[in-house]
Amino acid sequence: MSKKLVAYFSASGTTARVAKNLASAAGADIYEIRPAVPYTRADLNWMDKQSRSSVEMRDKNSRPALADTNANIAAYDTIFIGFPIWWYIAPTIINTFLEAYDFSGKIIVLFATSGGSGFGKAVQSLQPSAPNAQIIAGEILNGNPNEKKLKAFADKY
Repeated sequence: MSKKLVAYFSASGTTARVAKNLASAAGADIYEIRPAVPYTRADLNWMDKQSRSSVEMRDKNSRPALADTNANIAAYDTIFIGFPIWWYIAPTIINTFLEAYDFSGKIIVLFATSGGSGFGKAVQSLQPSAPNAQIIAGEILNGNPNEKKLKAFADKY
């Protein structure tokens, strides 16, 4: 049985709720991916082309700084990484997280929350940040998925 970690970034709390429930259902450890500078409501205004999130997502090389890099990635075989879908991909802070650690030989299973879009090109946009890991597009976990659904999802990997 592999040791599992649920790592997540949540700007509004939606992904955090799903991540905590997934970790509980999977018997996994949990780690929050936190930006060094937290996002404000204005930063997340996708309708404002000058908002922080809009500027970051337009720049494929944007790497928002992390609040810490103390996740013990080496201790895990499978890492579930959760995030909200922004512009049909993962927020660039997920690239920052992947580039901060050695994921060689790890299985990374993505999960996301979304207001309506799927994973889009999330795997393709993240793979260069963890070139020696296997990245799998898991599932969009919107709403409040029950423990049975989350356990079934986690048990696939």
